[in-house]
Amino acid sequence: MEGFGLFLLRWGTVPFLFIAVLEPSRVGGMFTQPYVLSRLCKFCDLEPSSCNGMGTCSSNCSITSICTHHQEVCVSIWRRNESNYSIETLCHNPFLPLYGVELDDYNASTCTMKEKNSSTGLIYVCSCTEEECNDVLVFSPGDPTIISTVVSVLLVSLLPLLVLAVLVVAVFYWYRVYRQHRLNQEQWVTRKPKRKVKGLDCSDACAIMMDDDGSDSSSTHANNLNHNTELLPIELDLQVGKGRFAEVYKAKLRQPGSSSDQFETVAVKIFPDEEYASWKNEKDIFSDIDLRHENVLHFLTAEERKLSKQYWLITAFHPGGNLQEYLTRHLVSWEDLRSLGGSLACGVAHLHSDHTACGRPKVPIVHRDLKSSNVLVKQDLTCCLCDFGLGLRLDNTLTVDDLANSGQVGTARYMAPEVLESRLNLENIESFKQTDVYSMALVLWEITSRCHAIGEVKDYEPPYGSKVQVHPGVESMKDHLLRDRGRPDIPDSWINHQGISIVCATIEECWDHDPEARLTAQCVAERFADIECEMDKLSSRSSSDEKIPAEEPKTVTAAEDREQIILEEEEKEEEKVPVESSVSNEQ
Repeated sequence: MEGFGLFLLRWGTVPFLFIAVLEPSRVGGMFTQPYVLSRLCKFCDLEPSSCNGMGTCSSNCSITSICTHHQEVCVSIWRRNESNYSIETLCHNPFLPLYGVELDDYNASTCTMKEKNSSTGLIYVCSCTEEECNDVLVFSPGDPTIISTVVSVLLVSLLPLLVLAVLVVAVFYWYRVYRQHRLNQEQWVTRKPKRKVKGLDCSDACAIMMDDDGSDSSSTHANNLNHNTELLPIELDLQVGKGRFAEVYKAKLRQPGSSSDQFETVAVKIFPDEEYASWKNEKDIFSDIDLRHENVLHFLTAEERKLSKQYWLITAFHPGGNLQEYLTRHLVSWEDLRSLGGSLACGVAHLHSDHTACGRPKVPIVHRDLKSSNVLVKQDLTCCLCDFGLGLRLDNTLTVDDLANSGQVGTARYMAPEVLESRLNLENIESFKQTDVYSMALVLWEITSRCHAIGEVKDYEPPYGSKVQVHPGVESMKDHLLRDRGRPDIPDSWINHQGISIVCATIEECWDHDPEARLTAQCVAERFADIECEMDKLSSRSSSDEKIPAEEPKTVTAAEDREQIILEEEEKEEEKVPVESSVSNEQ
């Protein structure tokens, strides 16, 4: 017999000798078919595996077998359990089912895993015809089950974060829409019809809007104009004031293309180059849209005049001047006292408040240099606050060190005792507000001292008058306030007017030596409002045209008379919220 070959095959660890027919044999003159050698495959029972079902891995089977029939192919089966993986390798006839699964692609040269639902559960099966080809298992990267498993894991892991992100975005969007809606409502309420002023059309194009008091000042929205590279056409007219840091001018704001007689009157506060810090501080405070209030000077815009090395603040103009000048030239009636004092308290209360009138949160601000020369008189005889060069925004980010470094600032004549002593409670921002309330009390005293309803009115004098120097220093004021516990005089004749007696009692509570005992600005504003609402209950002596007769007999002392009047007022308010009770709640 021809064509025999000898082969040594290692099956496991035992060598075997096989004889194979390499050429066909002739038997009886006839050719017979050659003997076909069965293929070699890995043959291991179910064993644990490190294959994780991704990429390519080895079966790690150490046993090689000769398939029984030449038509059998190499097969590998991969299973996933709850905590591990397993692999089974064997020879199998592709025409017969295996675990209830029929083999496909068995003519392939590589063993590529495919998902099958078998009688034993979900399995991955591959089959191939190359020698020991079932030793290398190829898991398709696009296997839907693998992908779905990964996607499921990712979804379970990321779904809570995704839901949270959606909620955060939704809440933020709702807040923006709600806030814009509230702003639109507020602007709609405060918006006035367009009208002609001095021949100008007050339209959005020229950005002119009249102030609340009518004709005495314009509220030019110059900050809405696009003049980042072009300065506003402003012509300085007349200097109307001068302070430590800046000069104030009456000026003409001309509309581009208009004739020489068409302009709007504005006020321009000019800071020299060395006072940049004061300009910037005031600009930053004015730029807060929540500062806008009828009793705060209306801010238009700020400009850097680099060529002249100047910094400008442009605001509404009030020809009535500041309160000190007005009181020097005019006496005021009881109604004027209520209007000036009530509007002053409302302006300070708005500064100190942590929310606007419509409820929107705002940053509280303290003025720190409140005095009659920093209060303007509008045409309707109401006050508006100005000069915020020393103002301080009580932001939540401020630390005790920041507050401590803010310094001992203000005008010595109007400084509260704790400011003179440098003993402010820096851990409580209310202490800064209490210093403003003290200064406001002195301004209220100035207004009251010029009210002709109290009887004889003397020439205007600032608080403490001649008891201190014309321009007293800190040490001089410390001697008078701290050593002598001095305060401006309240004559007995003032308390004979029922309304003014309440104002005087309010003033005394506001300049109390103990900051914690002082009223809040909001409480003072409410007192003035209560006085106005209850004017019909006051005696006819409250008339602005009536003076107290000098010869009116008195049977009790001035202090007893004032106490009796306040008690009578409390009795009248029994059915309402008592004035004194609301005061204690505000402190």
